[in-house]
Amino acid sequence: MMPTSSALESSQLLVLASASPRRRDLLASVGIAFSVVPSELPEELLPGETPREHVLRLSREKATQVAAQAGIAGRWFLGSDTIVLRDDTVLGKPRDAAEAADMLRSLSGRSHQVISGYAVHDRQRGVTEAGAVQTTVWFKPLTAAEIAGYIATGEPMDKAGAYAIQGIGAFMVKAIEGSYTNVVGLPLCEVVELLERLGAIRLFDPQG
Repeated sequence: MMPTSSALESSQLLVLASASPRRRDLLASVGIAFSVVPSELPEELLPGETPREHVLRLSREKATQVAAQAGIAGRWFLGSDTIVLRDDTVLGKPRDAAEAADMLRSLSGRSHQVISGYAVHDRQRGVTEAGAVQTTVWFKPLTAAEIAGYIATGEPMDKAGAYAIQGIGAFMVKAIEGSYTNVVGLPLCEVVELLERLGAIRLFDPQG
């Protein structure tokens, strides 16, 4: 039985409030119908905000910011935000190759956490539900040549923490504890569960 989506009419459509191709690919991989309208919110960490509070806030704000725009069809709006956390330091996207190298050296041979927030805003009812998922990732010890070679591929430059677990960066990942899709950028199990509970989708049609 192939997965299907109940969100067929434009008024009921799910809208992904993100430009991330990784989130788009994850949703599409399980057969969910959706449109994409990226949020334009800044992603700065606010003073006194914990990493979990940060991803939850941004996920909610991305979903509601896109839902508030006129002329966008849809009922449910999905926002998400992912950070890489090394001890108490949040690692964002590197600004240049030197910063990418610094990040990768700091992650070499040790563990770090990836935290993703997700939120679904129901435009019809005016309510938003959100959650966050944390995964621990262990890197193998990296040589200078491996770091330089990986940066030369260009892959680290638009990724939080300067790596992509679903890409070439998989060679660095010794183990993970928790959700793999969370590290990619969207905790798919939890997101699908929330969407189904809200009635936004029905992944498998029992009549099909």
